[in-house]
Amino acid sequence: MPVVIAPGGPGSRPTWTSSAKDMVTTALGTSRVWVTLGYGILNEVYWPATGLPQIRDLGFIVAGPSGWFEVKRVNRYQISMPDDWVPLPQVTHRGDCYRLMIEVVPDPRRDVVLISYRLTGDDVTLYALLAPHLSNSGEHNNARAAGDLTAWKEPAALCLFSDCGFSRSSAGYVGASDGWQDFSRNGRMTWEYGEAIDGNVALLGELTATQGTLALGFSDTIVGARTNARSSLSEGCHSIRQRFIEGWQQWGKTLDIPDAPADIRREAYLSAVVLKVHQDRAYPGSIVASLSVPWGNSTDSIGGYHLVWPRDCVEAGLALLGVGQIDDARSMLSYLIAIQNQDGSWNQNCFPDGRPFWVGIQLDEVGFPIILAAKLAEQDALRGLGGVGAMIRRAVSYLVHNGPISPQDRWEENSGISPFTLAIEIVALIGAAEFLGAHDRDYLLSLADYWNERIEEWTYVSGGPFAFQYGVDGYYVRIGPAAVQGGLCGRVNVTNRWGHSMSAITLIGMEYLHLPRLGLRSPDDRRIQNTSKIADALLQVETPLGIAYHRYNEDGYGEHADGSPYDGNGIGRAWPLLTGERGHLELQLGRDPLPYLQMMTRMTGPTGLIPEQVWDGPPLPKRGLEPGKPTGGAMPLVWAHAEFLKLLRARREKQPIELLNSLEKHLRRKIAKVGTWHWRTDTPFDALPANRDLLIEMESPFVLHMGFDGWKAVEDRSSARLPFGRHGVRLGKDELAGKRLLDFTRYFSRDSKWEGNDYHVWIAPEQQRQDRCAREVENSRGERREH
Repeated sequence: MPVVIAPGGPGSRPTWTSSAKDMVTTALGTSRVWVTLGYGILNEVYWPATGLPQIRDLGFIVAGPSGWFEVKRVNRYQISMPDDWVPLPQVTHRGDCYRLMIEVVPDPRRDVVLISYRLTGDDVTLYALLAPHLSNSGEHNNARAAGDLTAWKEPAALCLFSDCGFSRSSAGYVGASDGWQDFSRNGRMTWEYGEAIDGNVALLGELTATQGTLALGFSDTIVGARTNARSSLSEGCHSIRQRFIEGWQQWGKTLDIPDAPADIRREAYLSAVVLKVHQDRAYPGSIVASLSVPWGNSTDSIGGYHLVWPRDCVEAGLALLGVGQIDDARSMLSYLIAIQNQDGSWNQNCFPDGRPFWVGIQLDEVGFPIILAAKLAEQDALRGLGGVGAMIRRAVSYLVHNGPISPQDRWEENSGISPFTLAIEIVALIGAAEFLGAHDRDYLLSLADYWNERIEEWTYVSGGPFAFQYGVDGYYVRIGPAAVQGGLCGRVNVTNRWGHSMSAITLIGMEYLHLPRLGLRSPDDRRIQNTSKIADALLQVETPLGIAYHRYNEDGYGEHADGSPYDGNGIGRAWPLLTGERGHLELQLGRDPLPYLQMMTRMTGPTGLIPEQVWDGPPLPKRGLEPGKPTGGAMPLVWAHAEFLKLLRARREKQPIELLNSLEKHLRRKIAKVGTWHWRTDTPFDALPANRDLLIEMESPFVLHMGFDGWKAVEDRSSARLPFGRHGVRLGKDELAGKRLLDFTRYFSRDSKWEGNDYHVWIAPEQQRQDRCAREVENSRGERREH
């Protein structure tokens, strides 16, 4: 793989960790160690699971006659790998008076990472600088410096051992007596403290030779960590290196990478490696969003992105399925089955062992595992997997009872009806129907068709403030508030801009792209094209390296204008991930998405890792921010690498991998303009199109007290039991024919009380209903203009 030169210029010493990585690596074997590199040194090393970083960094100081240099701060290095799918980082640091070469090799058999080094220069000495953050925290760590460097905090311990030994060593407290402070204050190593107990600690060791190998071992005891480290050194770096390379080379042969130009294929192999590296070994099938902490040099969050999001897990599973890794996709489905909540939902995210971190609910994360199961079923790849049917039934039941309004959107910021989330919900219901009996299947397909019919009513504004400006008649919004919050006439809080809210119709996002991607709308649908015109104008950012997109206008998730880190407020930056999403639309319109793959390839870090965001402001060299290049957000982002692989696969297959056969089959069978509308309190409607049945439903039994055209012909009807524990009263289209208005209220049988509200539904021909909706939008424009 070609050597890539990292940006030069002075760096800063992070207080916690590096968010943007040069490389991530692990061995394919029984080892439970994952290594990240940034600034040319080791950053977090995770053990015994991908959710548990154990060090902040392991770096080097070079000292000689002309002074001392921390190689991370010098920040002049090259990094390479021996092959596109072998993550064996080889780093060369260059200073004015030295050259330091290191190679990082995780041991496939032991919980150890080997670091081979060679230092050249006149009369120079090398020092290893280690900052433990055991069990994901810098607090209450203990360190001891002797012939080796050790640290411990229940239930974890580490040992840094050198094959040539340390001539001197020291353990200190960060910011007070650590080795970096010693050099900073005294210009050389003058302190030799034996231990530092119960604090934020750091270790320093002076190496006796300028060439050798370090072994960083982990265990639950110091003795065990030392044994692991010494065992690896005894076997020898050469033997372990060969085993590491052979493991990855064998795996690389199993990849099905679509044909493409050389730079695209190289990025595809790397993307597959990134997905493989991020998978946990103790909990097969779990995959963290990133082995990084966004803006990690300004936060001490124990979460970061080294957590499992069900959405990202499925996105990665679909991508791996697309490059021939069926077993990995099956493992991810099994893992998701294992961590599903009893009510059918999944927590917003969790540690790899399943313990929740954030417990919010995002309905796309409830629908995504169903889509993965349906896709595996289409490839006859579910055989032998247990619990799939039960998982689908629980997840579908949760969607039925709680959809379509999601407590959080995919950006984890707002409740409401997002085109993205709604599309996932609808397709999940249709995909799940294939696994269920006829009665349940009919209900799910009816509900899915109803939600599909109302997508525009919930998320598309006719007119609106951007329509005249861009010469269109309407557009999809980023998210539509619930009816009780005003629907499209309501407001949306901009989470990352404290205290700021906007009218729903003034927020545009890229969510609409999944309506054609999942097969619910044609890519050349006028409404899709309208929204694309506005999104390209408002969200598209042209950088010297390509086009990327903001998540939505007025986003605040990103660095401030001066480049300072996001701190709960900021300015949203451009996402290469969304370049991939936009490329899928181009594909569906019959155009080659290759330019989008090329742009994603260029907007990467030094070794090709795809970041969460790229800088879209003027160059800020002192901050290391360059237009089109990574910001301080997460890098690599598993979701972005998955999107790259899926777009490449879609280019070959001429359709997105998410497009289910069951959906296409259902839409072909469906007769236009017939079906059932499901009236619910949280998603009411006051006008029913012609030629529809009406199902008034809720989660418990009730008596419908109803009449027509001003409470005439009053009668009571008891609800019948529906699938998934719901209850409803159905009024057929023939029964409604000739009526103008349905009046009703409900008596709650279990609570023995009346609801206390009267409802009215117009039974109107379609054109009358559309005219009425148009008048309501026109009447609301005054408030919008004021905003």
